Parts: sequence; structure tokens; C-alpha cells
Amino acid sequence: MIDKQEKLFQDWDSTQIINGQEIILSSPKISHQRIVRKTEKVFERFIEGRNPGELFRAPLDVIFEENVNRVQPDLIFISKDNDDIIKDWIRGVPDLLIEVVSIESFHLDTVEKKGLYEKFGVKEYWIVLPEQQSVEIYTLKNDHYELFLTASEDQFIESKILVGLHFQVSFLFG
Repeated sequence: MIDKQEKLFQDWDSTQIINGQEIILSSPKISHQRIVRKTEKVFERFIEGRNPGELFRAPLDVIFEENVNRVQPDLIFISKDNDDIIKDWIRGVPDLLIEVVSIESFHLDTVEKKGLYEKFGVKEYWIVLPEQQSVEIYTLKNDHYELFLTASEDQFIESKILVGLHFQVSFLFG
């Protein structure tokens, strides 16, 4: 018999699949959610009026390969030119993905997912590091990720693919 707590955990399907291996994570902590919400606000303000595409928040599956590579990034941006991948879930390669890293997800987000996103050609990948209060932005160059920008504290970050999107890193952690 499944107890109530286990049932609640099952209702929130956090199962991800990387290279055929299932990964189950517990739900994000409050601090993680706050950073995601603030990042989402910055993106939504930028998108409003410009309409370059659409932003989605986890939990939402991004399916690169059915039953082989299915992930749930914290934030997903898909440009208007790429919106044919928006189906029941995201089926294809988003333009920009953001992961807010926790101690438990550090290797997964900075090594495994980064490699996966690079392999499938995600144009821009943001790694938000709350412990260091910094953000790393990787962009594709010749099918490989190159560090485009790293910033912390009162430094500004900007997107390479969303020209004009920039803000102070400290906003995310304040």
C-alpha cells in the first residue's frame, strides 16, 4: 500500500531520462523556486511587446528522443521560428534552456545535461549557481558549447540569442 507522502511524490512526475537512464529528483526547494520565478519575470518582461517566442517553466518535458532523452529544465525558451516543436510536450530542440543548480543536481546539470543539450544543439544554456550567486551562459559554436559569459553580484548578464535581454545577477539572489 502506498502512503500519502509517496502518493504525493508520484503525482509530481519528476522522472527524467538521460541516455536511457531514468533519473528521479525530489521537488525543488523554496530558494530554487524563488530564483526560477525571478528569472521568469525578467524573461517575461523582455518577451512582452517583442514577442520573439514563448517561455515555459518546469515541470514540462522536453523530449529529444522518445524513451531515451527526456528532461525537465527549469525554464525553456522557444523562438517563434522554432514553435513547431510545441506539442503536448516540447518535442524537439528548444532555443534556450535554464537550469538552477542545487547541491543534489550539480553533476546532473553541469555535466550530464550540459552534454546532452550540446549534443542536440540547444543554442544557449544558462547554468544558475545559487551557492556562488553566479550565472554561466554557454552558446553553441561549431556544435560545441563555448562559455559566452559568466557573471556574479552586480555584474550584468545578457543573452546572445535574445539580443537586448540583460539584467544584474544580484536581482536573482536578492
